[in-house]
Amino acid sequence: QFWEIISEEHGIDPTGVYRGTSDLQLERISVYYNEASGKKNLVPRAILLDLEPGTMDAVRSGGYGQLFRPDNFVFGQSGAGNNWAKGHYTEGAELVDAVLDVVRKECENCDCLQGFQLTHSLGGGTGSGMGTLLISKIREEYPDRIMNTYSVVPSPKVSDTVVEPYNAVLSIHQLVENTDETYCIDNEALYDICYRTLKVPNPTYGDLNHLVSLTMSGVTTCLRFPGQLNADLRKLAVNMVPFPASSFLYAWICAPHISRQPTVQSAHRPRADTTDVRRQEHDGGLRPAPRPLPHRRRHLPRPHVHEGSRRTDAVHSKQEQQFLRRMDS
Repeated sequence: QFWEIISEEHGIDPTGVYRGTSDLQLERISVYYNEASGKKNLVPRAILLDLEPGTMDAVRSGGYGQLFRPDNFVFGQSGAGNNWAKGHYTEGAELVDAVLDVVRKECENCDCLQGFQLTHSLGGGTGSGMGTLLISKIREEYPDRIMNTYSVVPSPKVSDTVVEPYNAVLSIHQLVENTDETYCIDNEALYDICYRTLKVPNPTYGDLNHLVSLTMSGVTTCLRFPGQLNADLRKLAVNMVPFPASSFLYAWICAPHISRQPTVQSAHRPRADTTDVRRQEHDGGLRPAPRPLPHRRRHLPRPHVHEGSRRTDAVHSKQEQQFLRRMDS
């Protein structure tokens, strides 16, 4: 769903043809898309990976299935069976070389490789086991590139699999060692947003994935469109991670952008005042991660990504936020 959302934002239809109306949509299109050779179609710079073929078939048969490069679907046959060791040491280890070959091909098509973005779940065997294995292999081969992950933390409200906490625990130390930025997304927080804020009585995986996709779209806005700060992955890491061990981040989304209606264009969505946005953030109702403790906390870095024209001095003029001007190292 992430590719569906950003394709809509950049004016790209499900076949990869640009049908937008603004030059801003194409100004940084090469960050996430590559032009197909001999065609005008745009192809995502994406590799889709799983240890079982069922999910790959579901993506191919979906509305945006033909958008992806067929050679970038890499899958096994047996699955990991919610077992971290299978994904990291056995089935995943057998498939990782094939994945790295596709990674190298994609890297060769980049003019200036910034880094890698990996989306995975820490509860399953493939996302936790093979996901961390792939991260470590990429780190060995591209040690000076940024590794950015969106890691979904399991919750008993969404799944009854008893081994999910173990898979998550076994993955955390790999993320500490081999990632530069890890956006933690809590399934339980997503569930609460759907139930309490969106009034969805029985949230499905589609509802949760939609919130994850909106979060990823918001975080990557500064990479895909012109802006004042965080123009690439490295600048984002420098501004967000004060210490190497403090690379675990959480994101927050604004209420006007959580509609699941694809026909509602950004220009027709309700506009939120800066004060309202800040107040919603403080309340924490739309944070896809648990509220940090203690309650009266302080943030070291806290960037705000706004779509559209915003003046930075408008936030300061409200005098509702206390900003740390200087921090001694």
